[in-house]
Amino acid sequence: MTGATPNDRLRAWRENADLTRAEMAKMINLSQSGIKHGLTCDEERIRRWETGEVRWPHDPYRFAIKEVTHTDLEDLGFTPRRGGSAKKPAQRRSGEVDNQGIQPRTMDLVGRGEVEDDVRRREFVGLTGAALFSAVLGPPESVTDASRHIESLAAVLVDYSHPTDDHIDLEALSAAVVAAKQNYQACRYAQVTVALPALLRTLRTACMVLDGDGRLRAYALSAEAHHVAASILLKQEDKGLAWLAADRSVQAAHASQSPLMIGSSSRIITHALMDGGHHRAATDTARTAAARMDTDLTHPSPDELSIYGSLLLRGAVAAAHSSNRHNIAELLDEAAEAGTRLGTDANHMWTAFGPNNVLCHRVNIALRLGDAGTAINHARQVEIAKLPINERKATLLLDISRAFLMCGQHDKALHILRAAGELAPEEVSGREAARRLVRDILATAPISVRREAREYAESLGVVA
Repeated sequence: MTGATPNDRLRAWRENADLTRAEMAKMINLSQSGIKHGLTCDEERIRRWETGEVRWPHDPYRFAIKEVTHTDLEDLGFTPRRGGSAKKPAQRRSGEVDNQGIQPRTMDLVGRGEVEDDVRRREFVGLTGAALFSAVLGPPESVTDASRHIESLAAVLVDYSHPTDDHIDLEALSAAVVAAKQNYQACRYAQVTVALPALLRTLRTACMVLDGDGRLRAYALSAEAHHVAASILLKQEDKGLAWLAADRSVQAAHASQSPLMIGSSSRIITHALMDGGHHRAATDTARTAAARMDTDLTHPSPDELSIYGSLLLRGAVAAAHSSNRHNIAELLDEAAEAGTRLGTDANHMWTAFGPNNVLCHRVNIALRLGDAGTAINHARQVEIAKLPINERKATLLLDISRAFLMCGQHDKALHILRAAGELAPEEVSGREAARRLVRDILATAPISVRREAREYAESLGVVA
């Protein structure tokens, strides 16, 4: 552009932050506005801003720049537009707002089948920005096969020997349980599985040798740790061990005499029942546990509301397996009401419960009922940036990928799947359910997508 003036202040900010143009572009896409509006910032756009070819970005980009830099645009060297312009507006990119303030859509990959060029089809953009997390979080950790550590976990779960060490540090045990929970929710499954055997063994000792309040606390920690163990085993599709760990969690929760622990562990026993094909029992278990909590929810705490709502969601998913639409609707509506009362998505009692989590379950349930279109419509409403844990984000992405596959949109299914793998590598490479999805995409992909699908499958070691 003739007469363009370099924007040295924007370049100075970027260089002072030690960012390349590509890294800054990814941070903009990952910002709250970037995710909301499906922005597709790239190096070229940053270059145009820094060289002064673009004096004043469109609204969504302005918001995103301010969120990333925490600086007003004028202070970064941008020049606000004064009055109208006779220049014909350039073709809008996805997520931009035109001169009349009309926003075309906010989620590219959950759009309505618009044609995209070959370059943009290969970008992981739109719905989540999940593939862009690496710009902020750094490269993903190396993926280890968690299944090879399952045998050690199995040995601990069936160990009934008398403990020989009575030295117990409850504070250290509490920190270890917190770490296990955090690593699980961050989808670092191999790391969790390696640490669990020693943790469960020490907790078992604590429950046997301590007394009074110390023993009650040890039982509560044991309930949490066995909950994590059962969750890991369910992801590995080891139903027998998962059931054993879930039962241990419930027994420890009751021994702790904590209503919160009892309610929390009821979630994992419901999940184990559901995975074992006992859908009616799972629905009844979740509904009964939620009803038990509901009697004490006149002035509920965030912890209580979160567990209550999560139980309702587990019950709704279980009901979906038997296509009981009345139960599904009732449980989902009650969970949505609990989410509204909570007010925001949080992670109280490790539940990740909130309004957006309810929407995630609506996506999952619509998919289980075979209604991919409804699943995608629900997905459009999810504000993924507000989901507090990666495990929930990755699970949502996998559900959306399946929905696109059901709709025959293989390119979007693959790109969403790859975004999930970028965000949570072990959620894709270490789970047979995700690997089956890879094989399904590859087996049915049209020629235009088949090569990319084959390359991705090979990178995961998936054989068609």
